[in-house]
Amino acid sequence: MITNLARELERSLPPQLLDVVRLAGEICRKRGEHLYLVGGVVRDLILARPNLDLDLVVEGDAGEVAKSLAQRVGGKVVTHPRFGTAKVRYADGSADLAAARAEIYSRPGALPTVRRGTIEEDLLRRDFTTNAMAVNLDVDGFGVVLDPCGGRKDIEQRCIRILHDRSFIDDATRMLRAVRYEQRLGFHLASETEGLLRRDVAMLDTISGDRIRHELELILKEDEPEKALKRASDLGLLSQIYPPLKADDWIAERFRRTRAMAISPFTTYLLLLVYRLSAAQAGEFMKRLKFTRTTVQGVEDTLRLRDNLCALSQPQTSRSRICEVLEGYALASIAACAIATDDATISERLQLYLDKLRHVKPSLNGRALQEMGLQPGERLGEILRALRWAKLDQKVRTRSDEETLVRTWLSEGQGG
Repeated sequence: MITNLARELERSLPPQLLDVVRLAGEICRKRGEHLYLVGGVVRDLILARPNLDLDLVVEGDAGEVAKSLAQRVGGKVVTHPRFGTAKVRYADGSADLAAARAEIYSRPGALPTVRRGTIEEDLLRRDFTTNAMAVNLDVDGFGVVLDPCGGRKDIEQRCIRILHDRSFIDDATRMLRAVRYEQRLGFHLASETEGLLRRDVAMLDTISGDRIRHELELILKEDEPEKALKRASDLGLLSQIYPPLKADDWIAERFRRTRAMAISPFTTYLLLLVYRLSAAQAGEFMKRLKFTRTTVQGVEDTLRLRDNLCALSQPQTSRSRICEVLEGYALASIAACAIATDDATISERLQLYLDKLRHVKPSLNGRALQEMGLQPGERLGEILRALRWAKLDQKVRTRSDEETLVRTWLSEGQGG
């Protein structure tokens, strides 16, 4: 069984970051305090998974340690005494430090009341045994593993286990983290943990929309979020968050298409998740989880376009008509509809717009039209638009063709 991770730390951390960690340990030794690496990064060191998201805990005053560290590395420090945390920014990176703490939950779903504590108390407040380990970063004990909850054994058995039977009652967001870690790591929920999760599903109602949204966003940032969503659905978590949500084979297939198209996956995943909701349902879901106005606008755009896709289904739809239908919609909404629709023709036209048509512009611009005698104003804009339509439909191919067409319009008194 692994009892020291010094070699893994030296192999996994960039040299400069390792130097900063060792320096922080030296500072703590001189202060008579102790420094630890805690949380998921310890688990990932054991699993040989890359993770540079270091969570450093000081068994002492994190703010003062951070100040000393900033002086030594020529960096700047921001402290948050109320929370016992600090961040040191230096030339090529940053380091986050927090004081070891204990927590008390006054009621289910409430944010905990915290006080300064020992490293053992800090580990016992965490969510799962696999995240409740620490690595000593002191000069003398560098690399020694602290594992009061049996996390190493659960890692060997590929198991996600909560620390006590009120864990999901105290903080129901742990249910969503449980399925996220389970699916990311290829682990399984311990039988008693799964039983307690099923028992406590309704406790999600004690959690604010902001906190649930945050956990959902973390799931959507996973490499294959459909796996965690499916598991959350099977366990009743998704329907507890919002009953009309589905994480079925349709979602799984569309998520895979998203990755194959090499587009921004996170936004597209969210739009696909709500794609089959009615506008009213989507609005209710957005309000429940307190999404930003920008996200709400993207969802509204997507559903409005979804309901107007029939305008792209006619056999002889021109390229200019495709642009006329799609301009004004967010690109993410167009991409989501291209992935979501079952109509191959519509999907091809949406993709054609994204890949090519939206980039097509006439050779002539506003200044060139003014040199041909047009005055700035609405008519000039109309002719530029008409020129673009003509180029899209290949009625003009060269700048000379465009000039000839403009002169024809002007002689006929047309605006395009």
